[in-house]
Amino acid sequence: MDEKLIENWNRKVKPKDEIYILGDFIFGNGDKANQLVKKLNGKKYLIKGNHDRFLKDKKFDYSLLEWVKDYYVIKQNKLPIILFHYPIARFDRQHYGAIHLYGHIHSRPNDLNITNAYNVGVDVNNYEPVSINEVLERVKENN
Repeated sequence: MDEKLIENWNRKVKPKDEIYILGDFIFGNGDKANQLVKKLNGKKYLIKGNHDRFLKDKKFDYSLLEWVKDYYVIKQNKLPIILFHYPIARFDRQHYGAIHLYGHIHSRPNDLNITNAYNVGVDVNNYEPVSINEVLERVKENN
């Protein structure tokens, strides 16, 4: 399973791409996380998920990630994009077009009916990362 996910990741993510991971990244200890992260392309930014226990392991090499945060806001063409592991029913600037991206829900499609929100988890996206252009298109389709 890990090898297939790594293959899917590296097919879509190039070495210089920036990729935001919205939690539940690696299920394992620090050594396993180090081995897996080294195989993945891109500059990796991690929003903590409830299953990211490897982060508490002293053997995990944090330098493999650009940063680790609980919550973050990026901008795409001045459009705020809220990054959080869990889906948020109401988020900052939602009624002004802001978008919320989340993970956490592993087995349910994007059926929470949250305006301008999208589940970027690989479980519901063909087991591969989703580009920002794909996200913007899917959010538009779902609203």
